[in-house]
Amino acid sequence: MNLGFTEMAFIFFVALIIFGPKKLPEIGRQLGKALNEFKRASNEFKAQIEAEISNLETETHNQPVSPQILPPAEPPQGELQSRTSEEFHELPPPAPEQLTSKAPNA
Repeated sequence: MNLGFTEMAFIFFVALIIFGPKKLPEIGRQLGKALNEFKRASNEFKAQIEAEISNLETETHNQPVSPQILPPAEPPQGELQSRTSEEFHELPPPAPEQLTSKAPNA
């Protein structure tokens, strides 16, 4: 909230009219205490989160990292295996009518 001087003065005068000069200081103190309590709780929460993050970082740095090597996967039945570059060059080039064929809806 970006409040300027005129907005703050307007809010002060409206509060002065609604609550009166005797209640306004008490309301200000209560509002200040509530904001202070909120700030304290927010700082505690932030410190707790940072502590948990640092604990997780130290746990991951202390554990040795061993790569997991998986066995090669078998292709699913009914699927074609990919061709190697040598096998691809052994195939005959496509026929010209295959290159110029158009889609039926085109």
